[in-house]
Amino acid sequence: MLNKANQMTLLRILAIPFIVVLLYFPSKFSCTIATIIFILASITDFLDGFLARRYNLISNVGKFLDPLADKLLIMSALVMLTYLRWVPAWISILIIGREIMVTGLRAIASEKGMVIAADKYGKLKTIFQIIALSPIIFHYQIKGFDPSYWGNILLYIALALTLFSGVNYICKFLKEVS
Repeated sequence: MLNKANQMTLLRILAIPFIVVLLYFPSKFSCTIATIIFILASITDFLDGFLARRYNLISNVGKFLDPLADKLLIMSALVMLTYLRWVPAWISILIIGREIMVTGLRAIASEKGMVIAADKYGKLKTIFQIIALSPIIFHYQIKGFDPSYWGNILLYIALALTLFSGVNYICKFLKEVS
């Protein structure tokens, strides 16, 4: 049976199809609901980690599922936003490519008995991705204010953090391997 922290992580994964379907039929209503689900799912990322540390619920399942859920949530949103042409494809490719590369390096490190934990840059990257993607998913203007404009500006910051943390992860990996 899954503990409470892992159940929250699983909820994040289960939210993804709802976000995808809502964005597949974009309207003010569907994008609003998709944004709310995305934000709630993102909050579970912080809550599951808090619960796991606070109540000593850290498990191998959680160590595997938590980063996977983060990546699936972000990548699914990016794919849909690229499909809608609300995010440039090259940005999605770089972010998704980094996530796949880090996952691959983690698998290699694991085979060698090494664990390279996420650092503050990786965590900051995730926070900025969530903060940037939320207004882009919402997409619609509110009384002359365009949240997606600001979301796209934040997405460039998230992209820079994504690439920096990816390079940082490669350096840590190479240091551990040699």
